[in-house]
Amino acid sequence: MVHSPVVSLAPDWLVVPEDPNALTPAVWPASAHRDSEDVLTIGDVSATELARTHGTPLLVLDEAEVRARARAFHDSFTAAAAAHGTTARVYYAGKAFLSTAIARWVTEEGLNVDVCTRGELEVALAAGVDPANIGFHGNNKSVSEIERAVQVGVGTIIVDSSIEIERIAAVTARTGAVQRVLVRVNSGVHAETHDFLATAHEDQKFGMTFADAETAVARIREVPGLEFLGLHCHIGSQIFGVAGFRESASRVLELHQKLLAGGDIPLLNLGGGFGIAYTSVDDPTPIEQLAAEIVTAVAEGCTSRGITLPVLAFEPGRAIVGTAGVTLYEVGTTKEVRVDSGASRLYVSVDGGMSDNARTALYGAQFSARLASRAGTGAPALARVVGKHCESGDIVVDHEYLPGDVSPGDLLAVPATGAYCASLSSNYNHVPRPPIVAVSGGRSRVIVRGESIDDLLARDAGISTNEGAR
Repeated sequence: MVHSPVVSLAPDWLVVPEDPNALTPAVWPASAHRDSEDVLTIGDVSATELARTHGTPLLVLDEAEVRARARAFHDSFTAAAAAHGTTARVYYAGKAFLSTAIARWVTEEGLNVDVCTRGELEVALAAGVDPANIGFHGNNKSVSEIERAVQVGVGTIIVDSSIEIERIAAVTARTGAVQRVLVRVNSGVHAETHDFLATAHEDQKFGMTFADAETAVARIREVPGLEFLGLHCHIGSQIFGVAGFRESASRVLELHQKLLAGGDIPLLNLGGGFGIAYTSVDDPTPIEQLAAEIVTAVAEGCTSRGITLPVLAFEPGRAIVGTAGVTLYEVGTTKEVRVDSGASRLYVSVDGGMSDNARTALYGAQFSARLASRAGTGAPALARVVGKHCESGDIVVDHEYLPGDVSPGDLLAVPATGAYCASLSSNYNHVPRPPIVAVSGGRSRVIVRGESIDDLLARDAGISTNEGAR
């Protein structure tokens, strides 16, 4: 009888670690380490203390990490711009994760803030962000959202369609305000797929073709209540390297140069999308290198065209808050699952899941995981971390090697969850969203309260009383 060889279930990029308890530095906040008892510690607060105080699941944000990354982006782009005789503005992309605490941290480190809904705008305003330092994005800004943005004096509105131009024009005509705007364009560069080929029409909901943008700018310049500041372009997310930014900037500068015939254009916004490390094989470009090379590319493009280098703007989000976040879970069950090939995988079920981290299900995103309450003693076992939801796609970490003795009651930590996890969270299966705590200097504090079952029931109009729900 001939037996088929056992086929590994692990992807080629995942290497069996010598120590399945070791922390890959690029994936974790700089403060993350194991204490004398091998307990994971972040911001000088142990995982066991955090779980005991706040429960699990729990999103932990290292305040010092957020501040350091915000400061690094501000300083790096400021220095790079100054080296070429211009200035730079760095906006924190609030869609990554926004709370009043985050807004205060990044603005205190010199950043502006991007929002894309009325809700995000109100959070930024509640945090005390100067409206003049807010940019308002979105492909479908309602009239009421535009009215609110103009009313509070938002610094820039990024126009996404000709309809929005008329909406803003109507509001400014009625109020007498003058609103500064950018026009979002599609350069045809898709950096996350390394596809730099332009197409006649971009098949996506954001932005305008170059031809449509020319018409839009001409219309903006006709409206007394609108002031055209410049062009905006965003090429993707989780981008490593600068090739995509360089190519996109070159194309946008062609349109920028053409539009100069109609008047000054003081600003060029090249968006964000800077990547971070989610696994040990990810190798993000250092911030200082990104800034120097991107600004140099734009400066060279302007020089070759004989035009003045404008003020430059950038919009990092994930790259500021992503690595600062670590989610703690408690392991509920484990089981080994064998497949027809003879290979097996250890399924580790935790008390959260796709309701607090939808990125794996939505995008096939890869994450890492480590035991947090102790160091495991078992040999590395190929594991899949899954949630508690009634969904086969409820996967938190698709592929990881964990100590084979991982057991119910252990705390498990998933790093690099600061961006888009809380923002995309839901109440699927009526699971309350977890609290979010900040750690700094040995202390933890709640910055976003977790939900309770009572909170969920309070929204159900068919329930006349919440008595007995506790």
